[in-house]
Amino acid sequence: MDARNATQSTSRISRETMGLALGTLGVVIFGGTLPATRVALTTFSPWFVTHGRAAMASLAAALLLVILRKRLPRGDAPALFLAGLLLVFGFPIFSSIAMQTVPASHGGVVLGVLPLITSIFAALIGGERPSVLFWICGVVGAALVVAFAMRDNGMTLSTGDLFLFLAALSASLGYVVSGKLARHMPGWEVICWSLILTAPISIPAAIWSWHPEFSNASAAATFSFLYLSFGSMFLGFFAWNVGLGMGGIARVSQVQLLQSFVTLAISAFLLKEHVGSETVLFALAVIAIVALGRRARVSR
Repeated sequence: MDARNATQSTSRISRETMGLALGTLGVVIFGGTLPATRVALTTFSPWFVTHGRAAMASLAAALLLVILRKRLPRGDAPALFLAGLLLVFGFPIFSSIAMQTVPASHGGVVLGVLPLITSIFAALIGGERPSVLFWICGVVGAALVVAFAMRDNGMTLSTGDLFLFLAALSASLGYVVSGKLARHMPGWEVICWSLILTAPISIPAAIWSWHPEFSNASAAATFSFLYLSFGSMFLGFFAWNVGLGMGGIARVSQVQLLQSFVTLAISAFLLKEHVGSETVLFALAVIAIVALGRRARVSR
């Protein structure tokens, strides 16, 4: 009995570790979303960036599902459609509007509230019960990034911050819905079917929001749009959804605290946005909080 329990414990730890690794890969891909959005907006409108990238990703999803001969799990269709509304439309449009008024580096730090909000939704509807230590780590980590955002903006929150918080709410709830689905179906299928079910909205909206001048987009804007379509909207969710299903929604979501600093690094490199020593100190503090939260107990 002891040997069997030890084997089960090792298997659970390995599964959680793999979930965290996949979640981290998704975070790295998602970390480029705000900088890529800001570059894409130099040519494209927020509405086309939102609907166009969803339309492109839905075509890729349809091709993959046809090749693998997958059938729609009709019983999960409502939840898949809800995840699509939140992740395919909610987060992209709110973040695109925000990127018109705030730097990508600022937005990346504000979105540091994502793990805490995701944990709240995971507790409310995901059937997970984080420990007190876990909640303390989540609150402290979120407080750090919000304090950083306010300090970076003269101790006030702008309209762009409001839209970033709305984006965080949409993404967090979408992550929990997707994570629950990924417990009994492949994570890559979750995002594929979510894209397919929302395609009747995204494809016509992309056509409607297209303007002829978009055809003269720069190489940087075009590449950024393609990154948003096939990276942020497609491949990133492959890793992220599988990670949530394997490692637990609340636990894996804490890794997303690091996304803020992936965004900062990309913003500094691509957009030449200034990243000072204070940012590095905040990054180290958040990494320490994530490491501590990793050890906290989360039951289902």
